[in-house]
This record gives sequence, structure tokens and C-alpha cells, in this order.
Amino acid sequence: MFSSPTSNLAILILLISTISLAKSASLEENFVQCLSFYSDKAAPFYATIYTPNNASFNSILNSSAQNLRYLVPSAPKPEFIFTPLTDSHVKVGVVCSKKLGVHLRVRSGGHDYEGLSYVSEIESPFIIIDLAKLRDVNVDIEDNSAWIQAGATIGEVYYRIHEKSEVHGFPAGLCTSLGVGGHITGGAYGSMMRKYGLGADNVLDAKIVNADGEILDRKSMGEDLFWAIRGGGGGSFGILLWWKIKLVPVPKTVTVFTVTKSLEQDGTKIAHRWQEVAPNIDENLFMRVIIQPASVANKTQRTITTSYNAQFLGDSEKLLQVMKESFPELGLTKQDCMETSWIKSVMYIAGFPNDTPPEVLLQGKSTFKNYFKAKSDFVRESIPETGLQGLWQRLLEEDSPLMIWNPYGGMMNNFSESDIPFPHRNGTLYKIQYLTLWQDGDKNESKHVDWIRKLYNYMTPYVSKFPREAYVNYRDLDLGMNKKSDTSFIQATSWGSMYFKDNFNRLVKIKTKVDPENVFRHEQSIPPLPVSTMQLKDKKCESWE
Repeated sequence: MFSSPTSNLAILILLISTISLAKSASLEENFVQCLSFYSDKAAPFYATIYTPNNASFNSILNSSAQNLRYLVPSAPKPEFIFTPLTDSHVKVGVVCSKKLGVHLRVRSGGHDYEGLSYVSEIESPFIIIDLAKLRDVNVDIEDNSAWIQAGATIGEVYYRIHEKSEVHGFPAGLCTSLGVGGHITGGAYGSMMRKYGLGADNVLDAKIVNADGEILDRKSMGEDLFWAIRGGGGGSFGILLWWKIKLVPVPKTVTVFTVTKSLEQDGTKIAHRWQEVAPNIDENLFMRVIIQPASVANKTQRTITTSYNAQFLGDSEKLLQVMKESFPELGLTKQDCMETSWIKSVMYIAGFPNDTPPEVLLQGKSTFKNYFKAKSDFVRESIPETGLQGLWQRLLEEDSPLMIWNPYGGMMNNFSESDIPFPHRNGTLYKIQYLTLWQDGDKNESKHVDWIRKLYNYMTPYVSKFPREAYVNYRDLDLGMNKKSDTSFIQATSWGSMYFKDNFNRLVKIKTKVDPENVFRHEQSIPPLPVSTMQLKDKKCESWE
């Protein structure tokens, strides 16, 4: 049966008026309308969306962001921030961002060093899906596992495990305000990695929203995608909703210490010796080095201090025996050691005062907010003393530099480079993190950034080569990327090989399969292989009006 010309005209007028109304409405209004259309149940979406017109917009935007460089007025701001309350909210958020053709960024913790989860310098407009309200932690001691939501901090996870057991833990981050969603996607190293490997090595299952707005678990996503999300970096394959993690045993008594040596106390010789000892010592001992300038007694000159900050899974008597046999140069004594619980040792390494109650971990907020620039390296051969002396000289030239050396070895040597995308395994002595911090905003940014780039160049002969490796959770846009252009496979091969080595090619293939239209993208996301324009045209996008 054919409709009359009059009825066809009426339908056409109605369709045109609907489209016109949608175009005249704000992006926020269209997004809310779309959310309501696709949601299973009516939900107060306006209460979960913050625009620059909301009084709380800036506090939400700033809440978990660490690097103040990306919160200055000149930094690009999102059209709005969507804070989902349920998994299904995240699902429809992805669907609606696609329908409206608006670029999205995803934030679980906000620790990303280049602000990629809350700033976009490649596309505008953009929105943020912030998972801060999705922070359930369900611990099952009998099963030695826990399901943790992406917006929870690793400190909250530690606390909830501690609530249930004194002899269970999880090998992940040193900084307790890390959001677990992004943290584990990059690998998640921590003070127990020499005993149990990375956080990503101890993941049993996951739930993720893919580019089609489907919620998938390990079985439905398949082993390729499950491999990719455990170390392949955040923001490339979907939005992590949940991780199922494997709990590990910890002793009731854990010992911690910090011993500081200046250059005047044989600091260079001890640091040189540490390079040979720390990756090969008892796997129950994690002993990092925190390096920074400090004033000498008369405060007219500066020296370099090396602080050996450690966690030992055992009592002090056993620790002193280990140190006497392997690292007597440090001169560790009984008075330097503090025996405590595992949860308190986690807090000690994170920098909390000794009398801080564990409940502080439930606050879930970062206390570290600075203007900073960071870089990373991996070391496979000990740096000679002459190289260290040159390094000290350069640190003394900067206002507030910081270096942290994290030892590898132990269990980290037992994984192959391709077990998960994180490739920095056997043969790695330690990882270096470089930081320069300042408090005066944009005023002297170029000075500090130039300094750390020169330091990075100085270190070239002493670190890994072919490729020079870098840690994906310390994103560095200096690594072969032009921030003003879109992501491409050609540009990505440089930083891709540094973060992932030979695993990069497999990550690209998986990305091409699960997100060929590159829905999940940022300045250093895994790119799909190029797709012809005709192939993309075949993928029709139905209207939701």
C-alpha cells in the first residue's frame, strides 16, 4: 500500500524539524537525550554531567589531575564531564559519543603524566567520561581474588584486602592514589614485583566496554584483546570497567627502611654498587633509590643525596642477614629497620607518616599536584662511576629535580617479553624515572623542560638501545609524536617500539580488529592500520532520533 504525497510531505516536515531541533540544542542536551534514549531505565543524567557553567566543573576537572601544566587556562577544556554511576551508563556514553560524533577521553585516576585523559590537543570539541564514581572493591579471600572497579584507587584496593586479611596483598603501585583502570592497563609495577610480577601479570578477568558499546568479559572479548589490555596502555581498546585480580600471600611481619647517603658519604660508590646488587638480591626485597639535590650543613652549597627506600617481605633479622651478605656497603643497622604489617609497609613506601591510620587510603585523592615534566629509561648495564658523576653535576643545575631508580630482577625475569604487552623483562637491571618540578606555572616551563630533555640526551649512552625503552604509564609526548597532528601508524612506530618493543605490531593488529574506526584515541593511542575511505563509508551509522 502506497502512502499519499500529503502524508509523505508531513513525515518529511516532521523529520526536518526534529533534525533542526537536535542541531539547535547544545551538545550536552543532545547527549542527555541520547543517554535517555539508549538507557534501559530512566536515570538522572543531568546530575552526572558537569559543564563549564556548573559551579563544580573546575573542582571535578581538577579532582584527580596531577600535572598542573594541563589545568592552566590556556589548556583545552572539555565541553562537559560525564561521571557515570553504573556500567550501563558507560556503555551508553560510548554509544552516544559515536552517534553525536564527539571525541571522548576516559579518566579513571588522572595520574597520566601528559594529561591525556582530560586534555585533547588533537581534536575539539571533546568530552570526558570520568569513572571516579565507579569504585567498588569486592574481595573474596576464599577464592584469593577480588573484582575491582576501574575508578577505585589502588590504595582503596589495598585497604579492602587488608580489611579481610592480614596475610593477603596485591602487587601493584607505589602511589596509592592511582586509579586502577589505567594503572593496570600500563603494567602496574610496585614494591612486590620482584616477588610476584606486575599487577597486570596477576589479572584473571576483566570487563570492558568496546567500540560498539558492548560490555565484554574475558570469554566474550577473546584472548587477543585480553592480552592487549594488560599492559598495552590505556585509552586504545575500550573503557575498562572491572578487573578481577589474583591476591598473593604476604607475611604478617614486613620490614621497611630508608637509609640516605650523600656524595660526601661515598654516595657515588654505593649507588654504583646498588646497580649490581638490587636486581639480584633476595626477591623478597624491593630497594629503590630516590635521588635529589639537598643543601649541605652551611646551606651555601648543594650536594646529591641517594635515599635507599625499601620493603622486605619478612622480619628484620632475616633482612639484616640478606644485606650483610649482599650489600654491606650500605651499612644497614637494626635501628634503621621498622617491622610492621603489609598495609603499613605500603603506606610507608607511599610516603605517609608512620602514625597515619590505614583509613586515609579510602580518601582516594592525590596529594601530589605540581607543574612537572617526566621521562623514563631502562638500564641493562651498570652506569660507570664517571657517568654517575656527570649525572650528579646535571642534577645540581636544576631547581627541583628528582630521580627514582626501581630495581627489576627476581620474578620479573621469569616472564617472556611477549607474555603481556609490557616487554621490559629479563636483562633489565632497573628503571629510571626522571622528574623536574616547579611551582610558577607557565612562567619558566620552557627552562625546566629544556633541562630534562638535555639530561635525557646525556643518558643516551648508559641506557637501553635499539630501541631505547620507555614506560607507557609515564607517557612522554617528546617520543616521536607531533602533538598538533592526529595519530598515525607512521608516527606511532617510534614511541610504540619504545613502550612495547616487538609487541607493538601485535597491538596494532588487535586495535585494527576491535576498533578499526579508532573510536578510542589520543595523542599516543595504538593506531589501527589504515582503512580505505570506501570501507569506512560502508559502516553506516543509524540515527537515534
